Amino acid sequence: MTALRLKNLVKRFSDLQIIHGVDLTIQPREFTVFVGPSGCGKSTLLRMIAGLEEISDGDLYIGDQRMNDVPPAKRGIAMVFQSYALYPHMSVYKNLAFGLETAGMPKDEIATRVQKAAEILQIVPLLQRKPKALSGGQRQRVAIGRAIVREPQIFLFDEPLSNLDAELRVQMRVEIAKLHRELGVTSIYVTHDQVEAMTMADKIVVLRAGRIEQVGSPLDLYNRPANKFVAGFIGSPKMNFFKVEGTSEGSVTVAGAQIPLTGRLGTPETLGVRPEHLTLSGGVLLGAATVSLVEQLGGSSLIYANLSDGQAVTIQLEGQQTPAIGSSIQLHADPDLCHLFDKDGLTLRRV
Repeated sequence: MTALRLKNLVKRFSDLQIIHGVDLTIQPREFTVFVGPSGCGKSTLLRMIAGLEEISDGDLYIGDQRMNDVPPAKRGIAMVFQSYALYPHMSVYKNLAFGLETAGMPKDEIATRVQKAAEILQIVPLLQRKPKALSGGQRQRVAIGRAIVREPQIFLFDEPLSNLDAELRVQMRVEIAKLHRELGVTSIYVTHDQVEAMTMADKIVVLRAGRIEQVGSPLDLYNRPANKFVAGFIGSPKMNFFKVEGTSEGSVTVAGAQIPLTGRLGTPETLGVRPEHLTLSGGVLLGAATVSLVEQLGGSSLIYANLSDGQAVTIQLEGQQTPAIGSSIQLHADPDLCHLFDKDGLTLRRV
């Protein structure tokens, strides 16, 4: 199988630099997700790997071969786009077969590959239909099938689920993850949806403004974010951040409450607590908060409130909790689940 290496990769458009010296290794069979806000450079980076964008500086290796000047068709890569990009006048079969026919592959081999891909994706009954007769989910399966028939070394997915409704997104997310395990091909997936990143990835690459903020497994990033940006981006609902008003030996003060923390390194400026790590009893008292809104999700409840100093806070509780709007609740936190960040937003490690 094939590994992929990016060495100090740079992309410039005239005088504007978009990608700033990215170094990354993706192991064979790994499912890697590029995630970050709009404009962070994740799709540009994917297109550089595919050969659709020229590399300004640095090196791209697939296996041991430098790929900077290798045309896209010879990189052993297949790409699935956000827009499906199906030929509307062709049947599903022809859409799957067209690239292989253009490459001069024998008809018997094409038929075998198309049938295999159709069986994997459960679209055999659709082979004679035109794209206009397909649902969004079926069109996306065809787009993925067109990549599968090429039998590439690497799959690239550029936000392939963004045009689907919520239910189909979940279904296709599961199917793509299963497909990756079945085919065992190195895959890179771009999304701005951190839930997709958390549920699908072996490894997540968090990008901001053309730079890598952190690389790691989903739970590594959730439990040990490198900085405030990653802490706020990974996890849904996002982490609460509170201004640290003061510090003393073994504790920090937030909204007038002292929270004991052992093994601090550096001077904290911000305390971070995830909504699911806040409770209404037990742990250390963080302070009183006034309820402003309650969202019922069935299995859990989201409570939006404000501390006495006006800081907003989101609490996620199990079950169907119904505190009255305007009522006062007591927030508690487990110090072992709190995060501290310095003035530059870097995580202060605790031992």
